[in-house]
Amino acid sequence: MAKRYLLTALAVLLVAGALGAQQVKVREEVLPNGMKLLLVERHDSPTVSCGWVAKVGSVNEPPGITGISHLFEHMMFKGTKTIGTNNYAKDAEVMAEQDAVRAEMEKEYTLLREKLRRGEISGNIYDPANMTPRLKELRAKLEGLFAEEKKYIVKDELDQIYTREGGSGLNAFTTEDQTAYFITVPANKLELWFWLESDRLANPVFREFYSERDVVREERRLRTESTPTGKFDEAANAMFWESSPYSHPVVGWPSDVESINRAQALAYFATYYAPNNLTAALVGDFDSDKVIALAKEYFGRIPRAKTPPPEMITDEMPQIAQKRLEAEADTNPEVDIRFHAVPFDHKDMFAFQLVADLLNRRTGRLYKALVEDEKVAAGEPYGMYRPMKYEGYFEVGAEVKDGKRPQDVEAALFTQLDKLAATPVDDHELQKVKNQELANSFRRLQSNFYLLLQLLIYDSSGDWRFLNDAPAKLQAVTAADIQRVSKTYFTKENSDVTTYLRKAGSAPEDPELAALPAELKGMVKQQVAQISQLNDRAKLEQVIARMRQMSGQVPPAMKPGFEYILKKAQEHLDTLPAAPVKGGAAQTTPPAGEQPKP
Repeated sequence: MAKRYLLTALAVLLVAGALGAQQVKVREEVLPNGMKLLLVERHDSPTVSCGWVAKVGSVNEPPGITGISHLFEHMMFKGTKTIGTNNYAKDAEVMAEQDAVRAEMEKEYTLLREKLRRGEISGNIYDPANMTPRLKELRAKLEGLFAEEKKYIVKDELDQIYTREGGSGLNAFTTEDQTAYFITVPANKLELWFWLESDRLANPVFREFYSERDVVREERRLRTESTPTGKFDEAANAMFWESSPYSHPVVGWPSDVESINRAQALAYFATYYAPNNLTAALVGDFDSDKVIALAKEYFGRIPRAKTPPPEMITDEMPQIAQKRLEAEADTNPEVDIRFHAVPFDHKDMFAFQLVADLLNRRTGRLYKALVEDEKVAAGEPYGMYRPMKYEGYFEVGAEVKDGKRPQDVEAALFTQLDKLAATPVDDHELQKVKNQELANSFRRLQSNFYLLLQLLIYDSSGDWRFLNDAPAKLQAVTAADIQRVSKTYFTKENSDVTTYLRKAGSAPEDPELAALPAELKGMVKQQVAQISQLNDRAKLEQVIARMRQMSGQVPPAMKPGFEYILKKAQEHLDTLPAAPVKGGAAQTTPPAGEQPKP
């Protein structure tokens, strides 16, 4: 679980920062049913990183079914008519009974919604205290069907098949704009990948559809409710977006997630998981002609949707006044300022990215001004540009130094942005950050896996050719462009300011965590919170082993956060009882950086 969220964060950062420093030879093919293939041959290792992306995320969800894209990420691992079951006929019967019971339960929930609006009950309609006798009866029946369903489920069979055949890293992520699925397989197992992936697209079975809400609910608790600022971050995001559907969280609003039914899910799947809304990518050791033949044989059998996905119509309204949120939390005081910006592949995208680079790191303007000169901030202040498919935002933030006021940090952040608007950037300073961007992106291209992610993300955000077109556009950005976007967008009326104050009685943050760049801390806190809840020693050892395998592929900007998570995982493992092994010895995992002893 921790691995998936780490990959999600990495994918988001790839959107923000990847700018190819070399031309990647990509072969593009489109099948008759509309499914796109992106192929990059690399014969240095007998493996293939392969995956596909559905061009759908939380931004496509209307009110009432928010969170359905993320729920699908779970459902797509539940199997098909042949995978994940030992008796599909019985399996289907039980699922039909579940749907019938759930439909009766929804009638009760409708009555409870009316009572809630009239003030006859309090809390929410899913509170056990509000459960009617009829609802209790139906709930008990549904629980019995959950138990019955388990008799016919082969748990995690998809993962078992891939692992048995040498596959690794089976995973997925959901963002506001896309849902992607990927794995690395031996080169001689490519046909297996085509068969398994086409089967789960052509014949998906949404097993454990209603019981899986418990898993999603737990994710929300760990990601949002159990972190010091999670609920406030969610509120700040909802405040920032006035009309855009980016306002709701990827995991969805709890009331929506609880009420989504299988019929709604099937309709959503038919619209957004049709081949004409999918892109598959493969990077590694294969012959493109043979791969295209396999794609036609397996993916080509899936019919195109009768109607295309609906166009995204709603634009964000121009902001006319500054918005502010102030919250007390178990965290160090912090100020974050967010501005509306431009979406992916907009002509000003590269200027925004370079502004972030000018501000970031210990060599950047924010650290020098706020930490070294004015001494109002601690840790490492940040600038971050987040382009999404339909909108974008730019954010700066810093932790308040002990003895200083949040107002001092806010003023200092605005001062640095005002300087960018008032005075052209020096040519040497601008070229330096351009070179850093190109060098970092070149490193990202060396990994088949990260190249795969970039192809999937770029194509679902707009066009995979961004990978090759970006360098020239980056180099074309001028000091005048930097000054223009700063003057246009970094205004008071275009900003939202979130201020965190330390809650009375709360302890200061771990200094090592506090020293991380602020844009990493939220993700790192989520990971550490999740790991702290994992008390199965064997599973935690697997998480640590996989993280160590990934460590060489982590982008430099993510490395400090990654190493902190790994350290905390090892510390938590050391507190768990050692697993007994044959002969009475205890099995242990060596500390980070050490090899197992013979």
